[in-house]
Amino acid sequence: MPFQSIYRADLFANRSVIVTGGGSGIGRCIAHELASLGACVAIVGRTEAKLQTVAAEIAEDGGSCRAYPGDIRDEARVKEIVASVLAETGAIDGLVNCAGGQFPALLTEISKKGFNAVLQTNTLGTFQFSREVYQQGMRDGGGSIVNITAVSDRGAPGLGHSAAARAAVENFTKTAAVEWGPAGVRINCVAPGFIASSGADSYESESEKGRLWVQQVKAIVGHVPLKRTGTESEISATVCFLLSDAAAYVSGDTLRVDGALGLSHGWHPLGAGPGSPPFRGFHRAVLPRLLGGSGNGAQ
Repeated sequence: MPFQSIYRADLFANRSVIVTGGGSGIGRCIAHELASLGACVAIVGRTEAKLQTVAAEIAEDGGSCRAYPGDIRDEARVKEIVASVLAETGAIDGLVNCAGGQFPALLTEISKKGFNAVLQTNTLGTFQFSREVYQQGMRDGGGSIVNITAVSDRGAPGLGHSAAARAAVENFTKTAAVEWGPAGVRINCVAPGFIASSGADSYESESEKGRLWVQQVKAIVGHVPLKRTGTESEISATVCFLLSDAAAYVSGDTLRVDGALGLSHGWHPLGAGPGSPPFRGFHRAVLPRLLGGSGNGAQ
């Protein structure tokens, strides 16, 4: 069974799109959907084996995908990857900055090194890839950039470093939308809430602190007005919309995909009701262990 996208099969035919963090989780799903819609996809990540696994999956499904191992914090490597993709495809029509990372910790427990590592990955990496794609390709031909952030406008206790980094990306996005708009470049953010992705399992731990964190994460679902976690497909579908011509007049914005979690108040009890049914378009999705699944997808 192929990817069950809601979009027409040739939506991104003859278009080239880079997806950082494409070796696992949400990035893997986005790469699959773009390829199923005709895009020539380039996936980027630090672990070549993961990238090759995803590239092989996409090829098996009839899509086009190339793997480019590299650290998005490495400026020289970022420039090399962008140049290589341009040499292969002749243009870069889209960029999805999905690579990122963090670890659970209270602000008093985060070292300077740990805080900086999260900023370097989530903020600097996003900036460097966006700038290089603009300078080497989109400045002359236009294009669309989508940055994956997180719902954090009310802070993120236990993930303060990540919230700060993501907020910086959203502000960078607004500036870039103005500076790069005249060249025909649109840039937006997608802010996921709690998504049932393999990335959720990265928080698992046998320590007491780890167990408390897992309990906290599971408790979040109880505050989601739509009464469930989101799916990778729901994030990917939103990204595809922003990359498409249907969003040709959307730039500098952040689209939240969180089931209204960011608007929910702990003191307001949620009413009775079934919530909303999930959209599950990704035929290779695997439920994370944290939510009772096998967690054996590409991670």
